[in-house]
Formats: sequence, structure tokens, C-alpha cells
Amino acid sequence: MIGPLLRRVVGGQATVWVETDAPATVRVAAGGTAAGTARTFSAFGHHYALVVVDGLTPGSSHRYEVFLDERRVWPEPDSPYPGSVIRTRRADDGTQPVRLIFGSCRETTQHSTARRLPPDALDAYARRLAGLDPAGDDWPDLLLLLGDQVYADETSPVIRRFLRRRRRHRGLPPGAPADQVVSFPEYTRLYLESWRDPEIRWLLSTVPSLMIFDDHEVIDDWNTSAAWRARMRGEPWWPERISSGLASYWVYQHLGNLAPDEVAADPVFRAVTAADDATDVLREFGARVDAEADVAHDPQRWSQVQYQWSFSLDVGRTRVIVLDNRCSRVLRPGARSMLPAGEWAWFTDRARGRYDHLVVGASLPWLMPPGIHHLESWNERLAESPRRWVAAASEWLRQALDLEHWAAFRRSFDDLGQLFARVGAGPGHPPPASISMLSGDVHHSYVARAVLPGRVTSPVHQLTCSPIHNQVPALMRPLMRLGWWRGPTAALRALARSAGLPRPSVRWRKLDGPYFGNAVSTLLHDGATAEVTLEGTTTDGALREVARRRLTDPAAQPTPQPPQQAAGLPQ
Repeated sequence: MIGPLLRRVVGGQATVWVETDAPATVRVAAGGTAAGTARTFSAFGHHYALVVVDGLTPGSSHRYEVFLDERRVWPEPDSPYPGSVIRTRRADDGTQPVRLIFGSCRETTQHSTARRLPPDALDAYARRLAGLDPAGDDWPDLLLLLGDQVYADETSPVIRRFLRRRRRHRGLPPGAPADQVVSFPEYTRLYLESWRDPEIRWLLSTVPSLMIFDDHEVIDDWNTSAAWRARMRGEPWWPERISSGLASYWVYQHLGNLAPDEVAADPVFRAVTAADDATDVLREFGARVDAEADVAHDPQRWSQVQYQWSFSLDVGRTRVIVLDNRCSRVLRPGARSMLPAGEWAWFTDRARGRYDHLVVGASLPWLMPPGIHHLESWNERLAESPRRWVAAASEWLRQALDLEHWAAFRRSFDDLGQLFARVGAGPGHPPPASISMLSGDVHHSYVARAVLPGRVTSPVHQLTCSPIHNQVPALMRPLMRLGWWRGPTAALRALARSAGLPRPSVRWRKLDGPYFGNAVSTLLHDGATAEVTLEGTTTDGALREVARRRLTDPAAQPTPQPPQQAAGLPQ
């Protein structure tokens, strides 16, 4: 069995995900009175269930057990870890703190032996959590994993051996990379390897988790540009790779992002649970969702076929909105956007309302080192040049240097800043006490503060935490530091200006970092205050505090003023 994974806890309900070795009836019993039962659905010879547990008491911690056909399989006998719990919140009136744990980019322990990676920050966090009381306020409400939960294109020695054995009997798809996964059954091995890590298995069983993909769940630089997409479409192995990647992501990650009352309404869930064998359902779904990106620029066609990966939820008085930065990008030159129009409208609607804090999660940072920001915006402009050689050279540079963050979708970058400015100014409603953008991807961690035009009273920060278990090449670290320096930033701003790009309406500066080690971050909301803590791993596998920043301290809040008057911020 893989799991159990505790995914969503909403009021007196929770969802628990499992993969079983054979078809079974899965029952979860919690606290003596709460329970839920589900029959597994099957696809590609694998068996899954998402159990909705009902009857949980508010403000309590409920130890739970998992049964397959009434045989108890969790907790395991002689486990060194405490029993898994489902913790429910008290009445969400703002009196109970909200604690969110976040990070991204986690290679498995097997990578560590091959590449000599530093200790895994999530393993270290799990070991610390095992000694805490689930009823205490220091217990996390949510674990938010912001991309690269598995690496389909950078596999461990264990996975490569499995691929060699499998393909001796089944053959390699024409042209497919020998050391990368392609099919759904191969994807399942990635999750088995990652989620059967003892610390991670226990952590995911006892802390509610949300997940969004980045590129490595499919392939490096996934959907960088229209040219990249056209090139990959020409590979004979690509249709199976993309359909399998999206189908496995839906099963292992996205399904658990849905709230209990959203599960039964999801059209894919209805289809897979109605089928005796959902293999064809998931294969068609993965291919269809990828094809939808081809019409993402057309609002009328998109609204007819859209499957949305972005999602939102409220935790206490904190609103969390998690955005898809990969699958649904609009890539048509001249109309590039992180989200199609319909999904952007959904996002802006969810950002409205009354809450104390707004958290937007996205795999890619909105605010990068300013020098890198200007380079990406300049490159996007030149890649759409009418001069073919300029466009071709710029496209090559974009793919070679991974110039694909929000700055490389300049319209979306500006739109997000305008949205934060409207929310933070609070016309028609009180502005939130804080606005935080949580991201990963870039294999270094930092805290940056934004200054927005207008009378914005909510402090706005970029909180980037990456990697959980990976590393950035040593030669890249000086370049990433240079991206924050004034001299290189001014030179690259001049380069962007030479291409006719206006100055960004948002200005920002780094408050903490960059930190290049493995790390995990905690965002704490307590009433009207917000604080972020970044912790890195020590050589003996423990956690140490790297930075702590109170985001709502009046001394740290930006003064409402036009960007051109904000002294000391990067241009």
C-alpha cells in the first residue's frame, strides 16, 4: 500500500487517499465515531481510493486507522512514529493561529547517495513533528508542496534499474530517453519511491497536504513557449509521456486537492469510479487536457473544454489560492499568459472577499532577482521579433537559460501586480493584513518585499522556498546573487529598455537570502500578524533557523507611494 495520505480537512470532514495492491473496500475509522468507506477504482493495473471521513469533532485531534476489507493495515505494527491523526480546527473566528508549511523541489533519498545531496528538509521536519503534540498551536494546518514532487526526467539509480528491466521485456518507445519515465506504470514507481520514504510516509499521513505541479512532473521546461511545444509534439514518444504525466498527476496529487464536497462533482472522478477499468478514461483525459492548451487563447473554445488545475480554500481567516503555472499557459506569440482568461477571471473572483490574509501559491516566483526579471522580459520581447534570426536566437536563449517565469509572461506579471494593488487598497472592503506569494522552483530561498502603485496598505511579499531536497550547481550561485545587485540590475534594465519595455509598475527589494541549502518554510498567521520562518538542514539532518521575518511589522510595511518615489528599491 502507498499512503495513507491525509489531504483535505474541512469542518467535520476529511479526505484520505490510498493506493492498494488489489481491489478492496477501504475504511477509515477516526476517534471512535468518525468514519468513511470507499471502494477502490482501477487503472493501468493499479488500485486507488479517496475516502471521505465524516463525523469529526471540531477542535479535536482524532487518531485514525485504515482497513482494507476489514483487515487493519495502518498504523503498521511496531512503527517508530506516533499514530496518525486528523486534527480539526476550532470555530474559524480568527482566534486560532494558522500555520502553513511550504517548499518545493524534492528529489528522493536515492538521489542523495548518487549526487551527495544535503539532508532532506522534509525528512528533518517530520522527525521534529513526531515529538510535538497534535493538539498544540505549533502543529501545522497545512503542508503546501509547490512543484517537482517527483522527477520524471531526472530519475534515481533505483528507477533507472527498474526502467532497464521493464524495457528488456516491453521495449523502449521509439526515440524515448532511456533513463526517463514515459508510461503511467513507470510514473507509479516515482511516487512509490518518494512516498514510501518512512519519514515522508508518516508526515503525509498526519498533516493535510496540497500539491501543484511544476515542470519535472512531466519534463524540464514544460510549456516554455509555442516553439518548445511544437518541437515536443514532433517526438513519437511524447503523446504517451504527456498523457501519462497528467493522468498520474490527477490520481496521485490533484484528486486530493479537492474538498470533500467537490470530489463527487469532479467529472473525472465520476468517470473513473463508474468504470470497471479506468485505464482508457485516464489515458483520454491526459491527452485531452494537454490538447486544451492549444485553444487556451480562445475564451469561447476554452470555456467549453476547460479542466482547471488551480484551486482555492480558506483555512481559518486565511484565504489560499493555488495557481497552475504550467499546464494551461497561453503560449501564442503576442498573447502569452500564465493563465487563460477564464481561469484568470476565476482567480480574481476568489481574491475578492473578506479575510485576514491572502496567500497565493504558485510553483514559479512572481518576484525574481531584478536582474533576472529584466533579462526574461527582454528575451520575451525579442523572441517575438519580426526578424527571424533575432526571434530564433532569443528562443534558443529562452530554452537554454530557462527564461520562463512570470517576468517572461510580462502581461501576467503586470496583471498580478495590479490585482494585488486592488486587493491591498481594499476598495469596498477592508484590505487584508498581509498578501504573500509562495513559490519554489529556483533552488534558492529568499524573502522580497513589493511596493505597488496607489494607496496599498497591505504588505505584499514574495516568499520563495526551494529546494526541499536538491541543490543548485555551485557555478550558478554567484549569478543568482548578482541578480540582486544594483550594477547588473541597472545594465539589464537598460537592455530591456532598449527593446521598448516600460519599467515594471511593481518595485521590490530582497529582505532575506538568498539561501542555497535544502529548506522548508513556515508561514504563521496569528490574528492580524504574519511571520515567515525559513529553516535549512544541518549536516546531521536537523533543522536550523536561517531567517525569520515578521511580515506585518509596521516598520517592514511599504509606504504607499508611487513606484518612482520609493527610494532604495531596485529599478
